[in-house]
Amino acid sequence: MFEFNNALLDSFSEINKAIYRLIKKEADRYGLTVVQLKALYRLSFSPNIGLSELAEKLRLTNSTVSGVIDRLVHSGLVERVIPPENRRAVSIHLTEKGKKLLKDVMNEDAILMKKLNNVLEMPGDELQHLLKLHQLVLSKLLLEEEKNV
Repeated sequence: MFEFNNALLDSFSEINKAIYRLIKKEADRYGLTVVQLKALYRLSFSPNIGLSELAEKLRLTNSTVSGVIDRLVHSGLVERVIPPENRRAVSIHLTEKGKKLLKDVMNEDAILMKKLNNVLEMPGDELQHLLKLHQLVLSKLLLEEEKNV
């Protein structure tokens, strides 16, 4: 049983490392950190998102994400927008420069996209089964407090 536990942990660890290396390589190519690249990616799918919601999606603290957004604003890749209907709210948007950079990163010729597309070439039923297994494993690994969030 101990040997099987090690094999399981090693498998997850190796996949996690491989994904991180691919994302880091793309981030480095554009002078970004992995977290900055992930933030840009999340913003592309949630254009009117606020800082707290972005932090939740990235699984980071508000203060960490605030610093990331500050640097992305300084780089001209994102902007903070205060909606006229709620002057206390701030939403974060990609700038045209940010959209262009993300389009370049998501280009089919980019290493990350090539590798992800290779995974997506697996038969659809196998991908669905893999995602279900991931959810099952995650549900067994989460602490009780995390399941109720």
